[in-house]
Amino acid sequence: MTSQEAHLNETFSKTTFGFWTYLMTDCVLFATLFATFIVLHNNTYGGPSGKELFSLPFALTETLILLASSFTCTLSKIAGAREDKKGMIAWFAVTFLLGLAFICMELNEFTHLVQDGNSWQRSAFLSAFFTLVGTHGLHISLGLIWMVILLVPVSRNGLTPVSHKRLTCLRMFWHFLDVVWIFIFTIVYLMGSL
Repeated sequence: MTSQEAHLNETFSKTTFGFWTYLMTDCVLFATLFATFIVLHNNTYGGPSGKELFSLPFALTETLILLASSFTCTLSKIAGAREDKKGMIAWFAVTFLLGLAFICMELNEFTHLVQDGNSWQRSAFLSAFFTLVGTHGLHISLGLIWMVILLVPVSRNGLTPVSHKRLTCLRMFWHFLDVVWIFIFTIVYLMGSL
């Protein structure tokens, strides 16, 4: 191993460790938002509860879309490991489109809730709901922007050790958001619909 390869491996290790540290802080953020939601989910102030507001089939569709995006994100890693730049970009494009569809569905849900008079100002329950789900949606949106920013140089310059490192961090972030969504689906939508 040359000194340049050793330096790249050390940098990659430090970057990966730093990114795991970031993900753990994000985990604490979401744990706090989940705890807040759980405490406030019955504080409807005479307004509608989750059972009256949420459409379980709609939330399930969102979940399946996001899980499919996680699968296509994994397929991009397989293509990248084979040095198949076109295949990797194609799988990331599918991931992007699925993530965009998820965000559109979430914005549609928020818009209908607000139009029906059920905004974050209506009750503590709705404040906690909009904060938790909205924070996740913001993370997905940032992930989509990050995806575009990383893939433009890859499409021009090809796969490099640096781009592999950056794309690995992006995949970790995307899978983390999928895990968070599974908890949101279970705690907010599934339990809220019972």
